[in-house]
Amino acid sequence: MKDLFNAGKLLLLDLSSTILFLILYLLTKNIPLAVALGIALGFAQIGWQIACKKPIDAMQWMSLILVVASGAMTMITADPRFVMVKPSLIYVVVGAMMLKPGWLNRYLPAIAIEVVPDIVTIFGFVWSGLMFFSAALNLIVALNFSVVTWASVMSVYGIVSKLGLFLIQYAIMRYIGVRRRRAQLALPGAIA
Repeated sequence: MKDLFNAGKLLLLDLSSTILFLILYLLTKNIPLAVALGIALGFAQIGWQIACKKPIDAMQWMSLILVVASGAMTMITADPRFVMVKPSLIYVVVGAMMLKPGWLNRYLPAIAIEVVPDIVTIFGFVWSGLMFFSAALNLIVALNFSVVTWASVMSVYGIVSKLGLFLIQYAIMRYIGVRRRRAQLALPGAIA
């Protein structure tokens, strides 16, 4: 569970420049200010990692490149949709990474990997599908609705969809895991 929250925190940090842009844009309606501070935050995050001598993974570099590119296009065109599309690109990359069987193992206790490895693999693909769907939905909302609508819809959807899938996954894996474990223990000669 701790690893899952840590992964969520890392994704939130990767999206922090977009979140800062959104908050500033909604409060000030000033695109150049919102974009400039979003880009500055992206560079500050990388600078902090370098100063602390921490490794910078590919997702962080990609996030910075996307912040600069989408921010520059937003400033050139005065259109905030370029920044609003950035989460779709991140969702696609994360979804593609989740296509690797076993990626979910690091977030689960050993007993789950032992008893329900097939279910773990299936849910890894389900999470990937959710990321691809989220990318498509974000793109549709970003290109067809206002910044306020986009912020409202994607914020609520983001929380509800991920929490909903997490709870469904937990319930199904627990139900199947308990049944399988009881069946294993009921076998003659089984060691508890």
